[in-house]
Amino acid sequence: MYNLIDGKKIASLIKQEIAGEVTGRIESGRKRPHLAAILVGDNGSSVTYVNNKVKDCAEVGFKSTLIRLSEKVSETELIRHIVELNDNPDVDGFIVQLPLPEHISECRIIEAIDPEKDADGFHPVNIGRMVIGLPGYLPATPFGITELLKRYRIETSGKYCVIIGRSNIVGRPLSILLSQKGVDATVTVVHSRTKDIHTYINKADIIVAAMGSPGFVKAEMVKPGAVVIDVGTTRLPSAESKSGWKLAGDVDFENVAPKCSWITPVPGGVGPMTRVALLRNTMIAVQNK
Repeated sequence: MYNLIDGKKIASLIKQEIAGEVTGRIESGRKRPHLAAILVGDNGSSVTYVNNKVKDCAEVGFKSTLIRLSEKVSETELIRHIVELNDNPDVDGFIVQLPLPEHISECRIIEAIDPEKDADGFHPVNIGRMVIGLPGYLPATPFGITELLKRYRIETSGKYCVIIGRSNIVGRPLSILLSQKGVDATVTVVHSRTKDIHTYINKADIIVAAMGSPGFVKAEMVKPGAVVIDVGTTRLPSAESKSGWKLAGDVDFENVAPKCSWITPVPGGVGPMTRVALLRNTMIAVQNK
């Protein structure tokens, strides 16, 4: 029988910890943490995600600001808003919600963010610090995944981990975190151009599916007793839900779960942990001031 890795439960515990830290700050006359977000356009997933971040802030006692911009906003105008947040002493951390419209360069936008306020942990300075093991702001989803493994005391030392997907947001940074001293996994990153991808996945003690392909990981790819972390969050049409859609992971949960020792659900697995990471990074930013 498999064990469920409950991201909601762990995220709730971490939020309680952060709320306690915020209360302590306020009672000792220190600044209330302030997390801001810039949302461009009306992408359904992004709107839901950012609205949840605002709720998270209220839950832990953070001040929050949401800046909503048109899908047609120019890159120059977006950077002007970023510079204003960089220069605002009351804002401790902020994010620009991705993805952005095609006419805007994500790289230029990420590089425009002050590394000291980079709540998403995507700035090259913070990625560089992570690579060489210096303290900094970790990318939100990789932080959430490593925290789940740690809090559930899932053994990583000497384990073979296969990460499916090589994005700068999940796959690449996670491969570095899992191979660092103290975590000590042996990591392979596979992707859409990997030949015989099944042969790598089939040997893995820990599988992280982060390619955005619903149901890609099938039962026959997973060895008995593997740990499976599903990062996928694709919206699929559904007549059974009020919204008309449902979230689908990259793992065929129903058939894969019985083979696992541990597995994350979608939703309720990695997603809540990603949002908590933004709170944690903002907390680090305000403490660093």
